[in-house]
Amino acid sequence: MTPSSTTDTAEVVIIGGGLEGCSAAWALTRRGVTDVVVVERDTVGSGGTGKSSGVVRSHYGVSSLAAMAARSLEVLENAPDVLGTEIGFHQTGYVVGVGDENVDALHASLADQRAVGVQTEDIDHTEVAKLWPAADLEPFGAFAWEPRGGYGDAYRTAQAFAAAARRAGVRLRQGSTVTAVTTDGDRVTGVELADGTRIAAGHVVLAAGPWSVPLLAGLGIDLPITVHREQIVLVDPGQDLGPVPVFSDLVSLQYIRSEGSGELLFGNSDLSVLEPADPDHYSNQASSSFVDLAVDKVGTRLPGLANPAVSSTYAGCYDVTPDFNPVISTTPVGGLVVAAGFSGHGYKISPAVGQLVADLVVDGRSSDPDIAAPDFRLSRFAEGVLLTSPHPYVGAGQMR
Repeated sequence: MTPSSTTDTAEVVIIGGGLEGCSAAWALTRRGVTDVVVVERDTVGSGGTGKSSGVVRSHYGVSSLAAMAARSLEVLENAPDVLGTEIGFHQTGYVVGVGDENVDALHASLADQRAVGVQTEDIDHTEVAKLWPAADLEPFGAFAWEPRGGYGDAYRTAQAFAAAARRAGVRLRQGSTVTAVTTDGDRVTGVELADGTRIAAGHVVLAAGPWSVPLLAGLGIDLPITVHREQIVLVDPGQDLGPVPVFSDLVSLQYIRSEGSGELLFGNSDLSVLEPADPDHYSNQASSSFVDLAVDKVGTRLPGLANPAVSSTYAGCYDVTPDFNPVISTTPVGGLVVAAGFSGHGYKISPAVGQLVADLVVDGRSSDPDIAAPDFRLSRFAEGVLLTSPHPYVGAGQMR
């Protein structure tokens, strides 16, 4: 059969129906741009979005990221009113603890966070012990507390963005694979799909996670991303812990949050060594060595659990950049914007990512003075100017 050569048109084509692509579509409608098509190769939220652990925090050393998380929180905690539906957000709070060697960095980072609107405060060991009575807190030198933090459901959030965007006029093409971004000279002209269909557009947003890399490579643009398999272990604590807050432990490099089932979700915060993976073919189960690591870390930090046991495991993929921070950027091709490389940070900043993408499409610059678009420029890697915290944590360099 001869492929169809049908040409559709849109003002903006978004490649990728995950969290960031759907957020961008919704944000564009709020900027008055409704002639938008989202092209998703499978279904909304079927890629990395569906594997997100959904932690919500604003604790970032990079001020623009902290501001993005703070702005995003306004949407996440008010989703029924803003997006029209629940997104599974549980405002349990978020506590982060550091060792003695990182106390000064923590306090400096908190000051910068407050300067961009983050609601965060210092709390002591006694207060944390009330939040997490099963924890051994002796190794920590200081803590910070975000009462508005917690966790949400990334899949439901992506669906909510998509539904809100569609109500505003955005079209969604699921089961459609983009094979190429088309150009004329140094300007984007649209996309070509696997069935031969073309969609002509003056603007293209590439938000396809690790699948963004080959599409950019076809234009001679390098997007330095390593696909990392991120493993998760769910632990039955053997007792009812109640709605404990998210605990980011930067001493043993782990994060723990509750699940609606009463289980605890364990994630490893040590990304000093990545596990490269094929995002289309990877094991969806944690390895035995990772389960052993989880048992050791959780057992060491939470010795007060009555009778903990591993209940299940799964894995997803991060699209990791050299500085563990995202690319949200215009490109050398006019009209082409990329939003990828979220390195595990994507859920908590997704509403602000959509807003920044919409700003770049409409104005070519950020509308928020606390969110500097140049921070996330693609060219920073070639320039050798990485986006890093001015107050890095010793031994926890990927905690931005």
